[in-house]
Amino acid sequence: MGDLGAAEADSRRPFFPAFSEVVMEIKEMIVGGVLLPHFLSSLGRVVAGFAAGSVTGILLGVWMGWSERVHRWCHPIISLLYPIPALGWLPVLMLWIGVNEMLPIAIIFICSFFPVLYNTVTGIRQVPQDLIDASRMLGASDFFILRRVVIHLALPNIFTGLRLEAGMAWKVVIAAEMVAIPTGIGALMMRAESLMRVDIILVCLMVLSVMCLLFERFFGFLEEKATGRWR
Repeated sequence: MGDLGAAEADSRRPFFPAFSEVVMEIKEMIVGGVLLPHFLSSLGRVVAGFAAGSVTGILLGVWMGWSERVHRWCHPIISLLYPIPALGWLPVLMLWIGVNEMLPIAIIFICSFFPVLYNTVTGIRQVPQDLIDASRMLGASDFFILRRVVIHLALPNIFTGLRLEAGMAWKVVIAAEMVAIPTGIGALMMRAESLMRVDIILVCLMVLSVMCLLFERFFGFLEEKATGRWR
């Protein structure tokens, strides 16, 4: 299949294709130059949105967890916004920023920001106060304690948030791309659905599944490298 846009619906195609047919379709889509551009579009959006949301969530989470005053100010707002599903912001974001390349990135940012923030705050605030007091008695500065004691002990919680949301970001980008974005795995699935190409839809689902697994395993690997020696 060289060009999905030129493909026509074929009533003889099975709605439950064999696994071998799906594998052959993957090969044809790669060779035909159909799958890779859509995949790279989704990958770029996931990386941009997830990186921005995670970094912002970690920075604000460390600040909230370390400063009781900031926690009192921000916690009520975060508690109100956190339960809202990321896709629940889709209609208002479509009005605010329009249907363009920033829409899926903004959705992924929201999807990543709140869980990573919550896990970071939880990890920081769960550090035993005795360790902090003992570090102060030994002459350590607050910055040293935060950097070398508190954040180190909070890393398992932080990585838990990153690991869980790395896979969720892929699920969200698919839904966002299905709205009106012309490129990406979600857009490819919608075009395949209009052509009744179940095999192409299954290819997209396989790509989604593999990427969710790889992203989750990647952050699990980073967690093991960062905390494996002392956890």
